[in-house]
Order: sequence, then structure tokens, then C-alpha cells
Amino acid sequence: MNVEFLRGSFPPLVTPFRGGAVDYDAFAALIERQIADGSHGIVVGGTTGEPTALTAAERAELVRVAVRTARGRIAVVASTGSASHAETIALTAEAEHAGADALLVVTPYFIGPPQRGLAEAYLDLARRTRVPVLIYHIPGRAAVSLELATVERIVEAAPHVVGMKHAANDLAFATQLLIRFGPDFRLFSGLEDLSFPMLAIGACGMMNAVANVAPRAVADLYHAVERGDLAAARRAHQALFELNQAVFFDTNPIPIKYMMKRLGLLAANEHRLPMVPATPELERRLDGVLERAGLT
Repeated sequence: MNVEFLRGSFPPLVTPFRGGAVDYDAFAALIERQIADGSHGIVVGGTTGEPTALTAAERAELVRVAVRTARGRIAVVASTGSASHAETIALTAEAEHAGADALLVVTPYFIGPPQRGLAEAYLDLARRTRVPVLIYHIPGRAAVSLELATVERIVEAAPHVVGMKHAANDLAFATQLLIRFGPDFRLFSGLEDLSFPMLAIGACGMMNAVANVAPRAVADLYHAVERGDLAAARRAHQALFELNQAVFFDTNPIPIKYMMKRLGLLAANEHRLPMVPATPELERRLDGVLERAGLT
């Protein structure tokens, strides 16, 4: 891989809805904003994009829109994982055909497979594609954790499994990964308030939902660490801290979508059931966050 490939701020974009349908034009506009505000790539159909509320056809079309809109200006990472291995294979094939630059594949959720099953699932998928693959490790949502030995088995047998989005409050595991696989392993922070700590220990970037709201500030945090200016990085981390915390005031992306609507970035604060918009109490709380962050 090119040394600059898959490094930096890769916001997991929200999926805009209008009248119950995916608003692909609004999605393309969000991508243009990310490009203009300095993001290094985007993630399509990640957790913040509500993939379990989308049909497979909608997920595939979002990737096509992203690739067509980005036109090579930033990297497009397609999230193609599902609880169904067959659906993961199909979504991966669609994303590869569309021209996605990399794949983000979540550990199969709800099922609770053993470690050997997780390894076989990733190895089977890797045999079917040559696009670089990132493992999406999010134990809190998927209800399954990967062990270091399992990641070793996958990476050793499939070198184009190039990294991981690590969305867990576990810096020890992150450090183990970096020691075992070295600085070329593309380790992304997947928890907003751990973006700076993970960058400081050697992560290559972050997939931070707050970058839907403040992409420039999140990218600036990455650049501060990259150039070794930890004082500036600490200031950026502290300035982003309340926004990072706000992601978890309710189930992601409920707070993010409200803040985007409040800032005029989304025409409608719309979700699909069982997800619902922010309550009036949460809206008032988020208004305060936006005001203190200087965004309103």
C-alpha cells in the first residue's frame, strides 16, 4: 500500500432520509463537504450510517454514489459487514465492483460465534476479494470480541486484511496490535473520545462520528499528532471533548443527526424504526453543546 493510504480522518457518514427513502443527493452533498473540510476519506454504511435499517440494495447504492461523487479525491471505505455471511459476501462484491478503495467488515453480530468461526469468516471473505479489508471490532454492539491470536491467524493468512477499526475502551489491546503487526497496520480509533489517545500510541487515524458535525476540527487533531505537536493535539482533543461525549447522550446517530439538522447540514432529522429522533430534552442539551463548541 501507498504509505499515505488509509491514514487520517475517515468520518463514518450518516445516511440522510427524506420521506422514508434514502436521500442520495443529500448524501452526495455531505461527501462534498467532507472533501472541502479536509477529511482524508469517508466510511459508507458504518454504524453511524444505520446500516441495519437499510436494504442491501440501498447499502450498495450508497457506495456507488460515494465513489461517483468522490472521484478519487478522497478514499471511500465501504462497510459491507452483516450478521449474514452470505450478505457480507454479496455487499463486498458490489462494493468492489463499484470501485471502493477499502472495505470495513464488522464482526458478525448477535450470533456470538467462537474465535475459530470469526477467523474462518474473515478468511473466506478475504479469498473472495483483493480490496484491502479492515476488521471492524465493536464488542459493545456486536456482542463478540476478537482475541489477538485470532487477528494473527487472519492477518498471517490474508495479508490484504490490513488493519482494524477498534471501537472499544481498551488501549491495551490497541497497543498489542501495534506491537504485533507494526506501524503499517492500519489501526483506526472507533471511539470518539479515544481519538487522541489512540493516535498518540500509534493509531493511523480515526473514524469519528463527530466529523459529521465538525470535520475540520477532527482532521486538525490528526494533523497535530502527525506532525508531533502534542500540545496542539491536546488542545484540539479538549475542544472536541464535549462533542465527542455528546455522541453517546443517546444511541448513535440520534444526537449526530439532530446536531446536523440544527446546523443546516440535513434537511430532515429522520430515522427508521426502531431508531427515533431526539427528544425535546435531548435537543436542548445538544443545543448547549453546539453553542459551547462555537458552532451556532
